[in-house]
Amino acid sequence: MADEPATPEEPLEESAAAEEQPAGEPAVAEPVAEMPATEEAPAEEPADEAPAVVEPVAEEQPAAEPVADEEAVEELVAEELAVEEAIGEAVAGEEAVEELVAEELAVEEAIVEELVEELAVEEAVEELAAEELAVEEAIVEELVVEELVAEASAAESPSEEQPSAEPAAAQEPAAEVEESDEEDFEEEEEEPAPRVKPAVPGAHLEVDIVPEGVDPLAREAPADPYAIEEYAEDVAGAEEEAAEESLPQPISTAAIDLAAGARYRATGKRKTAIARVILRPGSGVYLINGRTLEEHFPRTTLQRNIRQPLETVGYEERMDVIARLHGGGISAQAGALRHGVSRALLEADPNLRGELKRRGFLTRDSRAKERKKAGLKKARKRPQFSKR
Repeated sequence: MADEPATPEEPLEESAAAEEQPAGEPAVAEPVAEMPATEEAPAEEPADEAPAVVEPVAEEQPAAEPVADEEAVEELVAEELAVEEAIGEAVAGEEAVEELVAEELAVEEAIVEELVEELAVEEAVEELAAEELAVEEAIVEELVVEELVAEASAAESPSEEQPSAEPAAAQEPAAEVEESDEEDFEEEEEEPAPRVKPAVPGAHLEVDIVPEGVDPLAREAPADPYAIEEYAEDVAGAEEEAAEESLPQPISTAAIDLAAGARYRATGKRKTAIARVILRPGSGVYLINGRTLEEHFPRTTLQRNIRQPLETVGYEERMDVIARLHGGGISAQAGALRHGVSRALLEADPNLRGELKRRGFLTRDSRAKERKKAGLKKARKRPQFSKR
């Protein structure tokens, strides 16, 4: 029936649930459905039924809030300790700063003391220098006074009458001594001679530049060909005189057959020039590539070098020279022509070999321009070094 009261089995189930719950967790009361109130009164229990046994409900355990409070307290204590440590460190830092400031002040005081001592030393040195100057001035004044006294005594001595010869003889040594002292003082006052700049060694020597083709050992010095004030005629005359003096003496033992049909042929070389020379009896005419010697070689120095072999032999006006030149430049062709004429004279008279060789006319001049090398600007010139 719906109106019957709860049986005693329900509290037993509740006590069993409480026992199964762990001790650390608080007991949670389960909601009990409220029974609707009825107007009818509950029926009386029968007397035969046994009374319901109510078991004690397990007491609820206290919550974990006290544990959390203890942890918060510990954290607060730790924070207070950290703050106190920070304050102690700050105080220690301030003390260290104060110590550094005190040390800097002590150093500055020491520097100031040193400066004061240096100033005192400088003042003492200045005082000593002033005293020395005063002493020197006093000495100079004494010397001046002594000189004035000596001059006054010397001026008064002639006017006084000499009573006897003995006092005069006694005064003479004193005057000599005073004069010697004055001379010594004047010598001391003389200023030292100014310093003279030493002369350049060799400045008195004359320049001895020897121009080309001039004999430096000639008896009379030839005219300077580099002078600007001289006229061309004077220069030409000086060159002719120098050439006459510098020419060697002709060979007197030369014996060359000068038959009308005689021809003496030879080849001369110099650098890259080649000269094919023919000597024949004549009046000393030079015919070079169909032109005269003056036309082909306008320089007098080259003309003189070409004429040297025939002038040495003494046949400069008795033989004609016909030559064919090719290759090389004007100077190389002149050397080749002289070499060819010398070798032609050797063909005419083999006995001339010694004299021509001694003068160097038979020597083939091997000097030539050195060839350019790979990697160089010229034969020896290197490009400018560059580090990077």
